[in-house]
Parts: sequence; structure tokens; C-alpha cells
Amino acid sequence: MNPSLLEELASPESEQLQRVKAVRAAMPEGGMFRDKEWQVSPSALPLPADVVKRIHALGPATAAFQAACNRLYQEAVDTPSLHWAAHVLDQGKPKRMVALGRNARWKDALPRVIRPDLVWTDTGLSITELDNLPGGIGLTGWMGQTYSAIGEDVLGGPAGMLDGFDRVFPEHDILVSREAADYEPEMAWLTGQLNARDGGRRRVLNPWSIQPQDLKGRDVYRFFELWDTDNVEHAETLLSMAEAGELRFTPPMKPYLEEKLWLALFWSPALRRWWEAALSADHLQLLKESIPYGWTLDPAPLPLHAEWPRLGIHDWQEMKRFGSRERELVVKISGWSEKSWGSRGVKIGHDLPQDEWAEAIDEALDSYPSNPYLLQRFHRARVLTHPRHDQASGRIVPMQCRARLCPYYFVHEGEVTLGGVLATIVPADKKLLHGMRDGVMIPCKAK
Repeated sequence: MNPSLLEELASPESEQLQRVKAVRAAMPEGGMFRDKEWQVSPSALPLPADVVKRIHALGPATAAFQAACNRLYQEAVDTPSLHWAAHVLDQGKPKRMVALGRNARWKDALPRVIRPDLVWTDTGLSITELDNLPGGIGLTGWMGQTYSAIGEDVLGGPAGMLDGFDRVFPEHDILVSREAADYEPEMAWLTGQLNARDGGRRRVLNPWSIQPQDLKGRDVYRFFELWDTDNVEHAETLLSMAEAGELRFTPPMKPYLEEKLWLALFWSPALRRWWEAALSADHLQLLKESIPYGWTLDPAPLPLHAEWPRLGIHDWQEMKRFGSRERELVVKISGWSEKSWGSRGVKIGHDLPQDEWAEAIDEALDSYPSNPYLLQRFHRARVLTHPRHDQASGRIVPMQCRARLCPYYFVHEGEVTLGGVLATIVPADKKLLHGMRDGVMIPCKAK
């Protein structure tokens, strides 16, 4: 057990319980989410100096990567030697959405919030997803305030998330769809806090409760995934208004940027030189150290003399015979699907019996090209110990756990700022690191 945790547990339990009580008391009426619960800890998650340094470095690196992804797609549309990349990213999408992504009005527009999901391993940080439409912005802002008030020196400080959001979205309405409705309370808290600070008139709106003209001339933070547009009321009218310049959506309507496939394309041998030219040497090296090696699960047969790199197989069917150690792989759906967020559509190879692993491979291959999947190396999270409030006993207990770290980067006029870092810690026997009733969500601090 690490010394800082021993010190934490050795402090008077009544002090820790008072901290837990203060955290619970600070929760806004109605909570931060609909139908989502988590456990409470009396302290933020301490991160060693090298992890904090890596998190700060990943902000500019991931922003540069997103900008490079945008350039690559646009070049691929018109460059015969790269056209295959645009084709892969456009597969399964309606023609209307493909055309929307190529609209010249927002050609250079990029997401202004970037949240990588990082698994904290024994050797560093592993990026499992790069989310440019993340939940948790309000929650992390509230945690920054709340844990700072009980004496925790959290990364980003007490107002880092509010300052970051205000800088990049100074007067934006937030449009929350039915699919994203669980996150509406945290967005309401966020806008309430910002409006109270500066007398602003930001609103949290729902597509079914507005008329499109209500948004004319407004900047709108689009809190819905583009794959869900068919279920968003007034969507076509709103999209047409954006194309005409009558409202401004952010993140930009670029379906290709919402694909997880980028994490596999980063490792494509056919794109190696492109990435080397597009990214600085430092950013490229950091991304290589952080993005697990990955492949697009494309069922197209390989030439007889070829094999899939780093797997040593000629055909995906051979992967079905992999033993448990060889199956330390993750299969996940890429993007244009209701299964592409949360932990839905994710299968961990060594966690499955061989027959279920074979079924997962068949499902992924059969879904191509309408719903491409990617395959990634599984990087195991390190085991930590952190205090948790046990509601049943009313005591503070040490929790054996694994952690997912979610830093929130705000991009404004080329400057990348870290607003805060949300940790989701789950019992050590869990392989999927996501919010659950027996998990803890807390901010992070430097050790």
C-alpha cells in the first residue's frame, strides 16, 4: 500500500467522513445525471509527477492529431492514392451526412473540447478512445469546485472546467437530444454557474421543445451524436440553417471525425509516411507510446504472400483459434451506431470463452462495411488502492481498483488548456473501466 494512502487512512476517520458528507451535501438538487449513481471517496486520486506531465503533454498532441485527421480526410477525398481512407471513414453513412462533413463552410473547424479516455497501466497511459463530444464536463467542473472546497488541490483548480468551457463557448446554447438526456442535469449546472458569473444568457435546450427559428443567429453546442440525427427533432431544418450560416454548430458536423477507426488508421502501414509528415516528431512519438496498436477489421482477402502486421495471420478466421494469452485484444464498433458509446459494442478477447470470441469476430466482419469495427491491443490497467466510503457500514475502506483517467482539454485559437481530470475507478476484478454503481468518480490531483 502506498505511503500517501496509509497517511490518508491513518487520519481521523471522522475527518474523512466529514469530507464525504460535504461532497454529498454539495450535490445539486436532482443530481448531475439522470439514472446514474457512483460511490464517493473522501479524496481526489493522486497521480505521480510523470503521469501528470504525460497528461499535460497529451493535450497538444491529441489536438494536433485531430487537426491532422481532418486534413487527411480532406486530402483523401481528392487524392487517388489516399481515397481508400475517405472511403473507409464514409462507409455506412447516408449520403446526406457525407456531404455535410465536406461542406466548405466548416472545412477548417475542429472540436474545441477533446477528452481522451486513458487507461493507467504499469507502463504509462493508453488511449482507448478520443472523444470530441464528451459527457462529464459539468460533473468534472462540479468536482473541481467541491473537492477544492474540502482542501484538495485538484488538477485544473476549482474553476478550470468553467474557465475552459467559457473561453471556447462564451455565449453558446447547449442542445441536448433524447439519447443524451442523462447528461442534461450536468449541462444545466454548467450553464447556471457560467450565467451567474457573467450575467450571460446561455440556455440548455431540447430539440422537441424549440422551434428552429429560436436558434437563428445563435452559437449552439451540439450535444448529440451525428449517427442519432434521425431521432433529433427539427434536425434537417437545423442542419439546413447551419449550411446557410443562420446558426453555428460546434462540434462541426463532420461524421468522419467521430469514428474510432482513426486509432487504427494511425497504425496503418500505408499511412506511416503521411503521419510522419503531418505531426511533429515529439507528438508522433508520444502518440505511438499512447495509442494501442490497432487494425481495421476489414474482411477483404489479403494477397497470398501477405499477413496482418503484428498478428502473424493471413486471414481473420485464424484469429478464432487464438489462445487466451493471444486474445489480449479488444474488438469495438467504430462510430456510426447506437452501440458506439459507453461500453456497448466492446468485447475483450481474453475475457470471452473461445466460442464467444469467434462470434465476436464474425459479428465484426459481417458488419463491414455498414458498421466497421476496429481491433486493438488490450492494455491492462494497473491495480491501485484508494479510500472509498462504504455506505452499508458507514466506514471509509481501502478499495482495490483500476482507473480510467479522462482529461478535458479546451482548444482556443491554437492554445490547449487542461480544465480538469476525471477519474473513474472500478473494482480491480472489472476489465471494462466505465461508470458503474460500485465504482467511484473523483477528480485527480498531483501526488
